[in-house]
Amino acid sequence: MRITLAQTSPKLNRSNLEDMVSIIDTCKNETDLIVFAELSLNGYLLQDKLYEDAWTMAELDILKDLSKYVDIVVGTAIREGADFRNSALYFSNGKLLSKHDKVHLPNYGMFEEARYFKAGNVFESFSSSYGKVSMAICEDLWHKSTHEKLIKENPDYIIALVASPARGFSNIGLEIEDKWYEIIKTVALECRAKLIFVNRVGFEDGLGFWGGSCIVNEDATIVHKLPRYEKVIKTFEI
Repeated sequence: MRITLAQTSPKLNRSNLEDMVSIIDTCKNETDLIVFAELSLNGYLLQDKLYEDAWTMAELDILKDLSKYVDIVVGTAIREGADFRNSALYFSNGKLLSKHDKVHLPNYGMFEEARYFKAGNVFESFSSSYGKVSMAICEDLWHKSTHEKLIKENPDYIIALVASPARGFSNIGLEIEDKWYEIIKTVALECRAKLIFVNRVGFEDGLGFWGGSCIVNEDATIVHKLPRYEKVIKTFEI
């Protein structure tokens, strides 16, 4: 199976869809699955721009069409009536195969997602052409209850969409990176699943996102990893 990690730098506007389509067009004949980060269609610090920039499912039909050639996972703000969701969408064979709404919305320090988004309440698995898949978004994986639910789902693959700002700089590395790798290796080992972790890069209003997207094997070994801070789209065979 060929997996493309799309470590991009989304803008705080709707041009991200055009950029995403261009990336998918370029990669679609060379990969089986392409994965983008959390809120990769919107940018992270949406705040009140959410009312202008959130997408409806009908506006994303172009991703359905492209999924006839390659499976696609994107993170986006979705409008559902009067509510907004921070969602992960899995497109395959010309249709939306699954949608995960972020369950654990951070609302502390620099984060105020609970002010704008409505939380999901379900972790599930679904069948893809490549096996059984579960999805999670960023803060979801920092909760032990999520780990317990994923273990019960028993997926072959866990796809983690992330928008993690860089923090905890030290002479020996980046503390948030170390913590994230500890978490995803633990989840991969607990679930005996391959874990696909995609984090964004770029800057928004003083926040810098560190990237470091990677693929973790069932034995908690990181087998492929992208660099920090750089926009990279790269395909790996697993």
